Amino acid sequence: MTTTRLTPRVDVRRAAERFTTRISWLDSKHSFSFGGHHDPGNTHHGLLLVNNDDTVHPGTGFDTHPHRDMEIVTWVLRGSLVHQDSEGHSGVIYPGLAQRMSAGTGILHSEKNDSWRLTGGGAHDEPVHFVQMWVVPDEPGITPGYEQLEIEGDLLAGGLVPVASGMDKHDGAAAIRIKNRYAALYAARLEPGQSVELPEAPFLHLFVPRGAVALEGAGMLETGDAVRFTATGGQKVTATEPAEILVWEMHATIAA
Repeated sequence: MTTTRLTPRVDVRRAAERFTTRISWLDSKHSFSFGGHHDPGNTHHGLLLVNNDDTVHPGTGFDTHPHRDMEIVTWVLRGSLVHQDSEGHSGVIYPGLAQRMSAGTGILHSEKNDSWRLTGGGAHDEPVHFVQMWVVPDEPGITPGYEQLEIEGDLLAGGLVPVASGMDKHDGAAAIRIKNRYAALYAARLEPGQSVELPEAPFLHLFVPRGAVALEGAGMLETGDAVRFTATGGQKVTATEPAEILVWEMHATIAA
């Protein structure tokens, strides 16, 4: 991980520019190179390697697969997602409940839209829509781990809410802890006219998974749009319709 002298930049990436994977049970849109989609000029921003915007049909999902040396944060916008892993963790993730999985030395997990298996209720017909984000850890080979946190009440206040962080400034806060001291994720739910101010950092990533907002100095952002900030911050984001935003604050980047 490195920090170097940077040139201020605000780089708007539109929803239609993303890589797309569509198969029978999955509609996935990738902000960065992922799977069979590779662009050597679009592999990460700061410490963020993956920002996948996924919709999974009911009764389907990602079968058991491995991860290693990665901090994986999942944020559900609609529906519910069942997580099960080789460390014995199992749970249902839903809107307002943040989840972090530390892959560390290696972990196997599955993610399915079949919560009725755990609750005993009847099968539902609602897709699950979620954003999954991956950042690198401070160091390789840590012990795998899992954490989830209910922050629905905090989101109702309308401001930027720390969701997951490894930064010292969030010690003691409710945010899930991730194993990178240079990174933090915030979320906000905004009603029309509500505003938040972005933090200042060497690297920021703003994603609009739902709704529309106006970004000070850059104009309108619609559902699926993202902005990569370098050596800047402090801009105001104002909802023009009911919206949700996800913001990564990062004080280092992956070494080239």
